[in-house]
Amino acid sequence: MSVLPVAPVPFFADKNRAFWRLQALGWGGAMVLRAMSSLANAQPFSFLLLVFLATVTGFSLSLVLSVIYRNLMNRRAIVTWGVTAIVLAAAVGVYAFIDSWVISLYRPSAEPNFAQLFLGVFYLDLTLLGAWSALYYAINFYLQVEEANDRLLALENQATSAQLAMLRYQLNPHFLFNTLNSISTLVLLKQTEPANAMLSRLSSFLRYTLVNQPTGRVTVSQEIDTLKLYLDIERMRFEERLRTRFDIAPGVASALLPSLLLQPLVENAIKYAVSAQESGAEITVKAERIADMLRITVSDTGPGIPRGKRPDDVIGVAHGEGMHSTGVGLANIRERLAQAYGEAQRFDIVSRPQDGFSVIIEIPFDTEPDEDDEAYEGKKGAGAPAIGRRIAETLSSATRLPSNT
Repeated sequence: MSVLPVAPVPFFADKNRAFWRLQALGWGGAMVLRAMSSLANAQPFSFLLLVFLATVTGFSLSLVLSVIYRNLMNRRAIVTWGVTAIVLAAAVGVYAFIDSWVISLYRPSAEPNFAQLFLGVFYLDLTLLGAWSALYYAINFYLQVEEANDRLLALENQATSAQLAMLRYQLNPHFLFNTLNSISTLVLLKQTEPANAMLSRLSSFLRYTLVNQPTGRVTVSQEIDTLKLYLDIERMRFEERLRTRFDIAPGVASALLPSLLLQPLVENAIKYAVSAQESGAEITVKAERIADMLRITVSDTGPGIPRGKRPDDVIGVAHGEGMHSTGVGLANIRERLAQAYGEAQRFDIVSRPQDGFSVIIEIPFDTEPDEDDEAYEGKKGAGAPAIGRRIAETLSSATRLPSNT
C-alpha cells in the first residue's frame, strides 16, 4: 500500500488560513461567474473592470461583516439574528450604492437612471452577501459543534483513564498485610534468610506496581513473570499447599493486556481454594489465541461455587465458609475490561460445586504498544531500582527487632 509523502491536515486545523482560502475561492468564483455572464450578454471587455470593482467591494464588505458576526456568534438568538438582519441590510445598501455609482460613471448618459440601477443591483448584491452570511454562520456553528464534541471526547477519555487508574490501584490490601505479618513472624523466629528473601520479592513486586502506568498494558510474558513473583511470596506462606501450573501457547507471550489483570484472580484462588482446603489446591493459568482474541483462563481445584448459586452471584460476595469478600477482585477485573475494551471483551465464570473455579477472559489480540505502554517501558529502567531499594530498606527497618543481649 502506497503512503502519502505528507500527513493530511484537516482543512479547518488553522481557521484563519481556512477563512482566507474560502474568501478567495468564493469571491473569485463569483467574479468569474459575473464576468462570464457579462460576456454572454455582449458586454464589452471594459465592463470586466466594473465586475472586478464590484468583487473587490463585496470582498471588503464581507471582511467588515465577519468582524461584526464574530462578536454576535455567542449572543442570545434574538440579538444575533436581529442585529445580523440590520447589519446585512445596511451592507447590501452600501454595496448596491457603490455598484450603481460605478456603473453610472461608466455610462453617464445611458438608461436606466441611478435609482433604477440601485434597485437592479440591490437584489444581486443581497443574494451574494446573504449567501456569504449564511455560509459564515453555518461554518462557524459547525466548527463550534465540532470543538464541543472534541472537548466532550477529551473529558470522556480523561474520565475513563481516571476510572481505570482507580480500578488498577484498588488491589486487595490483605496480600500486603499477610506478607508483612509473615515477614514479622520470620524475624521473630530469627529466620533471617527466608525473611530477607520474602522482603526482596515483596520489594520487586511493589516496585512493579509503583512504576507501571495504571492505564498501561504489558505483555503476557511480563504479566506472568510478575505473577510468578507474587506466587513465590505466597508460596513461602503456604509451601506445598500452593501448587501452580502455567500453560502459555506459542506466539502469545508478546500479546498485550492491562497490567496486573491476573493478580486479583490468583489472589482470589489462593483465598478460596488454597486457604480453604487442608490439602491446598492447584492454580492453573492458561493463555492462548482464539482467532483474533486472546483467551486467558485462571482456574483452581478448590471447592468451587456453593450449591444453589450462579456464577454471577459470587462477584462481590463470599463463596466459601468463613470468608468475607471485599467485593473488589472479580468486580474490579470485570469493570476494568469494560472500561478498556467496551463490548469487545468477554468475562465468564465457570464452576460447579467441588469441581473448582475458573475465570475466562477474552480480549482483542494486540501486540502493538500504545503511548502508556511506551511510557512504562521508559520508566521501568530509570527509577525502578531506587524505588525498590527504598521500599526494601523501609520494610526491613520496620521489621527489625531490638536485641535481647
